[in-house]
Amino acid sequence: MAGRMYLAMAVAISVWTSVTGVRAAEPAAVVEAPAAKPKARPLADGPGWRPLFNGRDLTGWVVKCKPADRKKGFWKVDKGTILADSMGAKGHDYVWLYSAKAYDDFVLRLRFQVSRKSKGNSGVQIRSRYDDKAGWLDGPQVDINPAGPWRCGMIWDETRGSKRWLWPPVAKGKWVNRSMAAKGSVFHYAEDGGKWNEMEISAIGTKLRAVLNGTQVMKWDGKGTLDDEVHRKRNVGMKGHIALQIHRGDRLRIRFKDIRIICGKALQDGAWRIGDSAASEIERLAVGLCAGWGARVSAHGE
Repeated sequence: MAGRMYLAMAVAISVWTSVTGVRAAEPAAVVEAPAAKPKARPLADGPGWRPLFNGRDLTGWVVKCKPADRKKGFWKVDKGTILADSMGAKGHDYVWLYSAKAYDDFVLRLRFQVSRKSKGNSGVQIRSRYDDKAGWLDGPQVDINPAGPWRCGMIWDETRGSKRWLWPPVAKGKWVNRSMAAKGSVFHYAEDGGKWNEMEISAIGTKLRAVLNGTQVMKWDGKGTLDDEVHRKRNVGMKGHIALQIHRGDRLRIRFKDIRIICGKALQDGAWRIGDSAASEIERLAVGLCAGWGARVSAHGE
């Protein structure tokens, strides 16, 4: 950390000199910038990330649903995106686009786009498993709810024996409300100039986290829940598949693209994290240094 802080100061001094032409003396002390709660901004992809969608077909994915819904064609590739479209359908059950592989610890990033006209519910199941015989998918879901976007990022548990909100932590049988939503989150609709929403979901041990458009909307430690007997019985919660949802009976039209994941050794190495804490430290030090040199700049008529 000390070496990184020294480097940050050196970089700030060099940039200041090149921009202003004023040679800065070493300040006696760093002036702290006003405290502010930083946004949790997803980092640019680096080494170790792998795409889960090739932009051409559904290789690596399989549709999971009850027999009556198998030929309805709700999931397809359209214009280089994964399109889920049940707008003209009635009476269908849950229909999932289910990853061929199972994952334990990972960070998942994706983009999704939805219209204001689409009132159906979707979501991203993580560490989940589909029971073909029962026609049911067990596991936790990170919610995507276009009709009430304040719910995006909250965790609903589809696991049999649970079936409740895990985060925010409300009692079984109770429902979440807008007051429980993360403050400052932003949701885009397709009508907003064709904008896409960016979502990042982290699952490391029992700790889950979701970031929507640069704002952390969920952070929860599921110790004692994700690894409890109910979840162990279904072999979910700590390892399982990723799945995209069309909710039972809902009319939904949503697109997904740029789905990528980092897991295994690449995740453990931590190289993908480089830039997060270091960048914030550089920003803090640079602001302090500039504040300390402000008077000197004025004296030179800058």
